[in-house]
Amino acid sequence: MHADLSRLTFRPERHYSAVVAQQGRVQLDADINEQTAIQLHQARTLAADLIGRHGGPRDAAGFKIDYVGGKHDIDTLHIRGGRYYVDGILLDATRPAPGVPVPDDDAEEQEQDTAAPPAYWTYWDQPDGFRDPEKPGDRLPSPATSPFVVYLNVWERAVSAAEDPALREVALGAAMPDTAARVKVVWQVLPLSLAALDIEETDPSKEVVRAAFDKWAQKQAAPTARLAARSERPDHADEDPCLVKPDARYRGPENQLYRVEVHTGGEAEDATFKWSRENGSVVFPVDELDGTWVQLASLGHDDKLDLDVGDHVEVVDTAYASRLVPLPLLRVEELDLPGRRVRLSAEPDQSVGRLPHLNPFLRRWDHHGGPKRKGRTTALKGGAIPVAEGEWLPLEDGVEVYFTKGATYRTGDHWIIPARTATGRVEWPTDAARRPLLQGPSGIVRAFAPLALVKGEGGTVDLRLAFNPLASSIPAADEATLAAEEQARREEQLAEDPSGGRSQTTADAEAAAEGDE
Repeated sequence: MHADLSRLTFRPERHYSAVVAQQGRVQLDADINEQTAIQLHQARTLAADLIGRHGGPRDAAGFKIDYVGGKHDIDTLHIRGGRYYVDGILLDATRPAPGVPVPDDDAEEQEQDTAAPPAYWTYWDQPDGFRDPEKPGDRLPSPATSPFVVYLNVWERAVSAAEDPALREVALGAAMPDTAARVKVVWQVLPLSLAALDIEETDPSKEVVRAAFDKWAQKQAAPTARLAARSERPDHADEDPCLVKPDARYRGPENQLYRVEVHTGGEAEDATFKWSRENGSVVFPVDELDGTWVQLASLGHDDKLDLDVGDHVEVVDTAYASRLVPLPLLRVEELDLPGRRVRLSAEPDQSVGRLPHLNPFLRRWDHHGGPKRKGRTTALKGGAIPVAEGEWLPLEDGVEVYFTKGATYRTGDHWIIPARTATGRVEWPTDAARRPLLQGPSGIVRAFAPLALVKGEGGTVDLRLAFNPLASSIPAADEATLAAEEQARREEQLAEDPSGGRSQTTADAEAAAEGDE
């Protein structure tokens, strides 16, 4: 997640069940976040063990799919409300009811003009899909040509106050930084051809589709990219002996959390990456885009968290962050500090940053150029660094990364590398000989579930699974047993305490009343 963190310490293989705070100790964000991760891991593992890879409650299962096409202007899907679980992650497709405004003097006319939205989502307005009818790749296939599968793509991403201003506590003042970020569950209903599932039948059964989908999902969820990190004393280390320890391999003056993130996915020859020493958390809300000039709502709070000429930035909004379709990174060419404006190397793409309700912002990345290899600086590709496999690539201050050979890369996958001045090293798993170990991405973790096989309007085959509630009524025999046990307990209590737990005064008063009668 893009957030200002010290490090991420949760490791399920360590089997920790709780974080225990100790008195008089420093409290770190990593401890609190690990406790949250432990509880989330336990809850989702339990749900997945009980439910299976995916399923919904039988009486409230969500994501029922109806295909709507033919006579309509554009084909679409209706996504019905309810709950569904994918790999233990709870999804809710229920569309919130719109708020009711306070009526004005023309309330009757206003009520007639205001049409309530439907109770279901559609393929085009689903909250995290951001499909565009103008893009051919976003349009639904024609079931008349070939049936297709509709499935759920599920993952999580971080949301900061730059993207959701409601997270900011205004009582802290305009100059105060934001507080905690949030993690959002993203669900997207998408089409998938039978050819992509290696299904040759034109009318496959549910069992065939589910089995083929499971194989496809396993491949999609298991990335092949692997990365290792290390700290090596750079050639210029003697230039700053007063800033860091002379024997330090990591030469940075401050503790950092480096983030190496895949920008453009694909094979190694096409893939690019970007890196940040602040875990990609340095962002600047955008008020307006005007050609290559960007009007910012605020600048950084200090030189470390500000923008400078030569920085590479990414124009981001809610739709761009959810689609995971990379656009070129842009270079800061000029700063107008009094006017809170920056001029970029090119005009941002028309598909991002233009709609205020999507809360656009700039995200800063900290590479100014590619790594030096054989005495030459690698040229950037679309503002990002080309992936070079099988060799150590220097980032800065002695931090180096290594991509394994023969991998494929996915946009958004990332690795987290803590660098510490106290040890002069980066924190990374090693073997007994202190050789860095290749690791899979820290995220993005993706989950998938089939929803329907669309054969045409009125010909949709439901592929969802459902489960019944565990609780049921108590049998009559058990009710009698429970009543007898309860009566026995009462008689035993009266034998031990004739007052039945009442005060002696109350018991005497009741006995006197019975005598008077």
